[in-house]
Amino acid sequence: MDKAPDCPIITRMKQDADILIVGGGLNGPALALALAGGGLRVTVVDARPAPARAEAGFDGRAYSLAHASKRLLSVIGVWPHIADLVQPILEIKASDGHAGTGAAPFFLHFDHAEIEEGPMGFMVEDRHLYAAFLAAMQAAPNITLLSGETVTAQSTDQTGVTVTLASGRQLSARLLVGCDGRASGTAQRAGISRSGWAYGQTALVTAVEHDRPHNGIAHQFFMPQGPLAILPLPGNRSSIVWSEETTRATQIQALNDSDYLNALRPRFGDFLGNIKLAGTRFTYPLNLTLANSFIAPRLALVGDAAHGVHPIAGQGLNLGLRDVGALAQVLIEAQRRGEDFGAVDVLERYQQWRRFDTTALALGMDSVNRLFSNDNPLLRMARDLGMGAVNAMPALRRRFIRTAAGLDGDLPRLLQGQQI
Repeated sequence: MDKAPDCPIITRMKQDADILIVGGGLNGPALALALAGGGLRVTVVDARPAPARAEAGFDGRAYSLAHASKRLLSVIGVWPHIADLVQPILEIKASDGHAGTGAAPFFLHFDHAEIEEGPMGFMVEDRHLYAAFLAAMQAAPNITLLSGETVTAQSTDQTGVTVTLASGRQLSARLLVGCDGRASGTAQRAGISRSGWAYGQTALVTAVEHDRPHNGIAHQFFMPQGPLAILPLPGNRSSIVWSEETTRATQIQALNDSDYLNALRPRFGDFLGNIKLAGTRFTYPLNLTLANSFIAPRLALVGDAAHGVHPIAGQGLNLGLRDVGALAQVLIEAQRRGEDFGAVDVLERYQQWRRFDTTALALGMDSVNRLFSNDNPLLRMARDLGMGAVNAMPALRRRFIRTAAGLDGDLPRLLQGQQI
């Protein structure tokens, strides 16, 4: 009897989970729920204490969820927790202006009545959205949430990945997913570099109360120093994302509340009546940052860990949820086919699905910001004519509306409202 040729034997030790997710913000929990729905065991490592964040009072932070993102949240069991707490976005009005002009005659108008699916999107407070994710994760038997823990080291081999926590505990899984933001430690430890640049702008973020109803209308004022977004929240409140040149933003943030409002009012205008602060004031430096690869051996990146974009179109979280839908679909389908879902050839399917789309959108928003964040009279004329042309062409306007609602492109099943 011939002797069998020598060959390596790969032994898969019992692992703590099928997939480890680093980052418990919003994309991490969304991915955990999507994967658990496909029968995979998931552990989420979150540096922040979950209960404290879920029980926090209103602080002014809110997100714009595209219609397609609402579909995903419905399928993974999150939407029922927030359905009564969201503000539908029924119209979007964009105008070119200067401080002191306020709500200038708009040159671009999107109305949800022009599409069949319903509102283009929904505004939801951070505290409500996170609490909904937390409740859904706690009800999912396949998810383990480790709060207040950070990853300090990671290593991979042929069968999986091992991470070491600050507490000294080690965890193993077949795949590691970084959902840990623009400065992703997961990506850095894997040797994934990044490309991008700073805008020299800082976003001032807060919320205001106003006398008059907003009627579900989102406003985007394009100012020479940067865009000002006024986004409707439940009641007579709006979320403010106000981009300014960084030095000026630092000065404004240092003002007391009264002087801060005095700086905001000329930009905001009086179309909603008197305004007053309704939330905490935050600042975020604005930059474009793209991971040079979305994958590495036994590793994938999702959301801001893969791509950090300008907030000009409010697409940051929506892009992340598209990543969630795509990665969950790739992994679950691979698992059902009996494939090693952590293998590079499987992860390449995710990267090919998402990399071009996110890069194109990031660069598109970069171009829009550069086009509008200046006061060059020739550029002002060109952009006003261009946007006016879009507004005058129903078919093109409808295409823009569908894009804003996240309804165009190669949508993962979850964003079509379907189970994987």
